[in-house]
Amino acid sequence: MEGLLKLSTLVIVCMLVAAPMASEAAISCGAVTGSLGQCYNYLTRGGFIPRGCCSGVQRLHSMARTTRDRQQACRCIQGAARALGSRLNAGRAARLPGACRVRISYPISARTNCNTVR
Repeated sequence: MEGLLKLSTLVIVCMLVAAPMASEAAISCGAVTGSLGQCYNYLTRGGFIPRGCCSGVQRLHSMARTTRDRQQACRCIQGAARALGSRLNAGRAARLPGACRVRISYPISARTNCNTVR
């Protein structure tokens, strides 16, 4: 289950890039994975996106107010994605922000350089 949350977090972290900048990261990987926990089944098995998943994506986007927050969320999501490995459907992960009507300025991908997320 923790791996699922991390995978979901990877998708959502990218959405955080549009938030304002600050100097300290206040987001923990636990908060990121907790926000995305309800996205696990969708990201690994498909089907419909639970309402709680989109609520979590929106919550994570709102929590990532600074550049450091967004970079940390990105790292947490990438760690979760690595933990899920081949169980994660990268295409569903990349489309999740848009499906939840959250607009982000960078692609959701395991190849995203989290240090360049603003």
